Amino acid sequence: MPENMSLQGMRVAVIAMDGVEDSELREPRAALEKAGATVTLLAPKAGTIYSMKHHEKAAEFDVDRTLGEADPQQFDGLMLPGGGLNADTLRVQPRAQEFVREMERQGKPIAAICHAPWLLISAGCVRGRTLTSYHTIQDDVRNAGGNWQDQEVVRDKNWVTSRQPSDIPAFNRAMVELFADKKRNTEERTRTAA
Repeated sequence: MPENMSLQGMRVAVIAMDGVEDSELREPRAALEKAGATVTLLAPKAGTIYSMKHHEKAAEFDVDRTLGEADPQQFDGLMLPGGGLNADTLRVQPRAQEFVREMERQGKPIAAICHAPWLLISAGCVRGRTLTSYHTIQDDVRNAGGNWQDQEVVRDKNWVTSRQPSDIPAFNRAMVELFADKKRNTEERTRTAA
């Protein structure tokens, strides 16, 4: 991995719950860890969450911390995996909405795939942003004031979004690049201030 793509020292939160799409949690998480990030799986409840491979249960993942215990200040970036059940249930969780709003307020990098933009919509973050998602929620994105694009990956300021599992390789590359850019910018600001 090129030096400028290293996420060494970055702390990335992943928010998910039961029904998360297996590949959309497993593969981006592995890409972040391979680049050197420390990844923490957050969920509304402690214990484990189960993933789905389309309509079939796939695996279980240990929750590292509950959303109630997590402080957005402790994280440098956020990754939101999809899965209709996961995203639809998560979007109405006040603590998940608050966490996303705070990460966005601080300008931290956010990567979201498939149905995950539902949480960005419910958190009130989409107006004026350009993004993509699973095609079935494009009306939700537009109704929330977003500019929906049918593209493999869309990068807009501190966001990277993708449509579906087949986009994961492009999503992972764009996500690591976005997070690495933010890490470099933060390090440069810190050096300049010192």
